[in-house]
Amino acid sequence: MNEKIRVMIGEDEVSKRIQEVADQINRDYEGRTLSLVCVLKGGVFFMCELAKRLKVPVTLDFMSVSSYGDDTKSSGVVKIVKDLDQPLEGKDVLVVEDIIDSGRTLSYLLRILKGRNPKSLKLCTLLDKPDRRVVDDAEVDYCCFVIPDEFVVGFGLDYMQLYRNLPYIGVVELDG
Repeated sequence: MNEKIRVMIGEDEVSKRIQEVADQINRDYEGRTLSLVCVLKGGVFFMCELAKRLKVPVTLDFMSVSSYGDDTKSSGVVKIVKDLDQPLEGKDVLVVEDIIDSGRTLSYLLRILKGRNPKSLKLCTLLDKPDRRVVDDAEVDYCCFVIPDEFVVGFGLDYMQLYRNLPYIGVVELDG
């Protein structure tokens, strides 16, 4: 089976929208330090681009969670694969994610992080796919793009660990 990648959102449009979201975050957190929590692996490309555009002081930390095991669809069981290095208590925290799909993983993660007593906890995503949502308690505070239910790659998102490095958002089209 061969795949082709069709451009959904071009590189310039992605860059422009990240700047707009960063401008809003800069206004919202003016005079405060913001702790960015990246959900690995996909979120790292977006977090780096977002962080470069933030004017407020930021710290960066990383977390890896899994809900898929060895299957291609969610098992509903979420586990922390890599936890944060720094405590969140009393901090303004912004969770940075590449895409919100079913919402299961984010719902679980946000519950865990709220239990660590941050001063505030918000969610920022590059892509939101609301048509796939099965959990409604993963409220998105900052979103770059709402997209239809298509399998996307690029800007951190992968297909079988490939295509994360594409500088745009593309749709995987399988043929054969």
